[in-house]
Amino acid sequence: MNIIIVDDDQLVCMSLKTILQADGEIQVLATGGTGPEAVELYERYRPDILLMDIQMGGGNGLDAGEEILSRHPDARILFLTTFSDDEYIVKALRIGAKGYLIKQDIASIAPALEAVMSGQSVFGSEIVTRLPELMKKKQNVDLSAYAIGERELEVIRLVARGLSNKEIADEMYLSEGTVRNYLSTILDKLELRDRTQLAVFYLMGKSGILDK
Repeated sequence: MNIIIVDDDQLVCMSLKTILQADGEIQVLATGGTGPEAVELYERYRPDILLMDIQMGGGNGLDAGEEILSRHPDARILFLTTFSDDEYIVKALRIGAKGYLIKQDIASIAPALEAVMSGQSVFGSEIVTRLPELMKKKQNVDLSAYAIGERELEVIRLVARGLSNKEIADEMYLSEGTVRNYLSTILDKLELRDRTQLAVFYLMGKSGILDK
């Protein structure tokens, strides 16, 4: 797995590089310290994953991530930050980031990278605990215009709670294949890319994810 690390604290960059390369499964292609550097390095190396801080001098990570994803929608960006502000979390999800971790949880970084490589989205435990609070703030979303049925709405609610396909299947007494079919249909109807955007669509309302 080839990654790039971008953080304006070079000690953090070097420490992460040493830790992540220790088992030989992860190769750090380059490190940077600003948002513009992140964009430049991504274009140069096209890593499997970009591991990036949010608040950095000379251009923040969220803006850099949005620029990269506008050019490369399949880019895997994992944010690693000390900040768990609602605004940051929502924007990270809205632009299509694959995860949001808090720096204090260093042991979770390597497993998170593996999860992102396998197609999952990952969020630190502190972020997951914020979802109920975010849910209270959600706007009313009129799904009637999208022809979303009751069963599909229930799938959306369970996705927003962070349940996996298997857990949704167990909850709704369906097969995992049926759940996958529901998700595919829902994403097509709402014109969303993945289950992460679907969760934000439900939690924050239509304008929280689609207005750019």
